[in-house]
Amino acid sequence: MTVRMKFCGLTKPADIPAAAEAGAGYVGFVNFPKSPRHLEPEAARALALAVPPGIMKVALMVNPDDAALDRYLEQVPIDMVQLHGGESPERVAEVARRTGLPVMKAIGVATADDLDRIADYAGAAHQVLVDAKPPKGADLPGGNGASFDWTLLRGRRWPMPWMLAGGLTPENVAEAVRVTGATQVDLSSGIERAPGDKDPAKMRAFAEALAKV
Repeated sequence: MTVRMKFCGLTKPADIPAAAEAGAGYVGFVNFPKSPRHLEPEAARALALAVPPGIMKVALMVNPDDAALDRYLEQVPIDMVQLHGGESPERVAEVARRTGLPVMKAIGVATADDLDRIADYAGAAHQVLVDAKPPKGADLPGGNGASFDWTLLRGRRWPMPWMLAGGLTPENVAEAVRVTGATQVDLSSGIERAPGDKDPAKMRAFAEALAKV
């Protein structure tokens, strides 16, 4: 089974060729000042321009208003917006209309009840990111290195494509895919030496682990 990889939170020029060589299908740039992976638009633009054709460039944003969206898109050539805040289905659809880009909506999961929210975004989001719900009091809506009970996803299917996230590493991703049936996976901290510092060796190890699924 082929599983597409999204490497999120890239921050340095060297991260781009490393992600491409590992076989990433998506790369993500964080626009959220509280994150250690945050990039100002000027820095994100430089990285985005270096991404080889065929790899989707994703901007991760948290509850952006229209002005923030417009400023970012004026500078950074991206292919998809990832909304990682409390955006409603209506707001997700509005962002898609305003930007003319596909939108991925992140849904935090801790219990089976959280999965019921995904259906609300059918027809609004082009994809959903099924992520671990952040711990109480966490500053970050994602990228916390936490996972959730993958068995909650066993046999689940939705009308739009979905991606699995939350605490994935080279050591556990094969099991995560076997349990959930995910065909797309997203990670950030699992391929880092430290927050915001990506490790090409971990990128390669992650890809190699997935190839054995």
